[in-house]
Amino acid sequence: MNTVEPPEHVLNTFGLTAHPPIQMGDSWIGGWRVGEVVLSLVPDHARAAWSATVRENLYVEGLRIARPFRATDGRYVVSGWRADTYIAGAPEPRHDEVVLVADRLHAATAGLERPRFLLQSPAPPHTDVDVFTAADRAAWEDVPLRTARAAGLGEPTTPDGQDSVQILKTLATLRKNVSLESQVVHGDLFGTVLFAGAAAPGITDIVPYWRPASWAAAVVVVDSLAWGGADDDLVRRWADQPEWSQMMLRAVMFRLAVHALHPRATSGALPGLQRVVDLVRLML
Repeated sequence: MNTVEPPEHVLNTFGLTAHPPIQMGDSWIGGWRVGEVVLSLVPDHARAAWSATVRENLYVEGLRIARPFRATDGRYVVSGWRADTYIAGAPEPRHDEVVLVADRLHAATAGLERPRFLLQSPAPPHTDVDVFTAADRAAWEDVPLRTARAAGLGEPTTPDGQDSVQILKTLATLRKNVSLESQVVHGDLFGTVLFAGAAAPGITDIVPYWRPASWAAAVVVVDSLAWGGADDDLVRRWADQPEWSQMMLRAVMFRLAVHALHPRATSGALPGLQRVVDLVRLML
């Protein structure tokens, strides 16, 4: 969680000087609420500006969307900080509803053009964005982790990281060609959808990937099973998604690659992923 308070010049540029910043919890990871606006540090300027541009005019039935709050000079991002209108709520283990959010959201984003930054390859100095980009490609490229190695991302040295790589390579042999169209999807919905009683679910950001919509739904299911306490039937309840078994396979490969490559990955994350691997094997 970000503990760095928004600096005074950022507050001034956004015109947010009437209220003191209050650090938020899980509802806005790393966010600081200032009145009815939330300031957050961004991991990547281009992605933050793109997300703001999309969310500014995106309307999805049954979904609350945090709108960007522009600075007084019109910018979306100031010195690495973005501002969004506050929406109430907190993450809850309502897993099926999060998958439904994915379906509704991606029906609305299907017509968006592919952002140019998604074509870029990871390069040093490596950031979290580079790690997730390389992990995403590891699940789809002919030789898993080829992009990571080309970018100079280090091989895992921990036993569980090495185990993740071995499982990933084994799962790669089970892939089959799929004919689904790729589109802009939000690849990190688990734990970021906000619920507030009977109100419509809410999202505060769009983390873009260029993959089939059912892959993004599968990532939600993988995360829910691995770390959210979801029941095994969650997989079967969404089995009408296109190419579901192959999307689940690639989603769990993606998360295994993140676990192998991310420098802050912990050994406690692997058992949940192994549970999902066993479920996916039964589907294939």
